[in-house]
Amino acid sequence: MSDDDDEKEIKEKEDDIDEDETEEDPVEDDTGEEEVDEEEDEETDDEEGEAGDGVQEGDEDDDFEILETKKERRYLPKLFQRKKESYYQGIAHIFSSYNDTIITITDITGAETIARQSGGMIVRSQRDESSPYAAMQAAFRASRMAKDKGVREIHVLVRAPGGSGAKTPGPGAQSAVRALSRSGLRILRIEEVTPEPHDGCRRKGGRRGRRV
Repeated sequence: MSDDDDEKEIKEKEDDIDEDETEEDPVEDDTGEEEVDEEEDEETDDEEGEAGDGVQEGDEDDDFEILETKKERRYLPKLFQRKKESYYQGIAHIFSSYNDTIITITDITGAETIARQSGGMIVRSQRDESSPYAAMQAAFRASRMAKDKGVREIHVLVRAPGGSGAKTPGPGAQSAVRALSRSGLRILRIEEVTPEPHDGCRRKGGRRGRRV
């Protein structure tokens, strides 16, 4: 009987061990499941983060597209928005010879005279009428009169007597052009329109030329 009792005890111990193992197995499974659940949660968080980044990047791209499509002037401050001012264009006719410098500013068609000044209106002595100083002062006066009437841009036409006379402008032409540019008028172009003779009148001076 003792042997039987020993066998029963051994069986009971084995059963207890089996029960303990069966009880421990679910715990291990629970831990494994918990680890799997944690990994799945991390993956879902990463996916959500990537999705969020994608949304933000898309929003930024949309913002850039909106900025590119809209007009830039809407984003400029009000202080830098210039009001459209009505102004006129004119033509500055500069006749420069060795005796005088005449500056005439007309409208764009050339039919209406806006301002007219000459070197003889500035200086008293006749020898100074063609000087650069007289031409400069005459240009300043003419430009002031033109600006008062709304002229802001001009085309400059420079000419010498031409024809049978001198083919090169006098000493006051360059000074007059500089004075017009410094006075605030915008010069669009400068052109020389000296007339050239083509089988015209005989040059004065006689057969033997001018005798000094």
